[in-house]
Amino acid sequence: MNDYKILVVDDEETLRLGLKTYLELEGYEADAAASAEEALNMDLADYDLILLDVMMPGMSGVDMAAMLKKSDVYREIPIIFLTAKDSDDDMVAGLNLGADDYIAKPYSIGNVLARIAAVLRRTAAKKKPTGISCDRNSLVCTVDGTALKLPKKEFELLALFLENPGRIFSREELLDRIWPQSSVVVDRSVDVHITRLRAKISPYGKCIVNRSGYGYGWQD
Repeated sequence: MNDYKILVVDDEETLRLGLKTYLELEGYEADAAASAEEALNMDLADYDLILLDVMMPGMSGVDMAAMLKKSDVYREIPIIFLTAKDSDDDMVAGLNLGADDYIAKPYSIGNVLARIAAVLRRTAAKKKPTGISCDRNSLVCTVDGTALKLPKKEFELLALFLENPGRIFSREELLDRIWPQSSVVVDRSVDVHITRLRAKISPYGKCIVNRSGYGYGWQD
């Protein structure tokens, strides 16, 4: 099952319902609208992609796309145009508006599904958070948007570094801050934890820098 919801907007009933059926068989959640006007009355923010016919009675697909791309709410929804071969000028105009792809009619369902998957991969990559963070309230560390489980000491080391970018902490400071006063720990323990932490937060491990004779810190 795909975690994507797709809207098909096409005035041709056979094509519209056929695409909806194939999308559902592929595991997508799909809805259909017979016109741009009908689609604009739907909650478009729910959709991850719109398959939009260019030539329709009333409002054209290009005009609908222009409205969406001007909207703060809808402009990021990817659009794939469905276009007849004699509507190339409209297709080009639509792509210039910021549409993500176009598919010429008549089309094969395999081509449609491949184009949809490619656009969804691209847009998912754009939305994916990048960077690294540690939240002391929730005790959650994320690397490029993915939660990472860290042992307590490694979490505290990383949080300390991220809260103090550019500062170098001596091993003695790190022992005092991260390890309880009553614990019997040696400087080597800091090095071991840092080595493990660097490996776990790849590709950001290189941001934990070592200043020989001084200690460790974070530098982007």
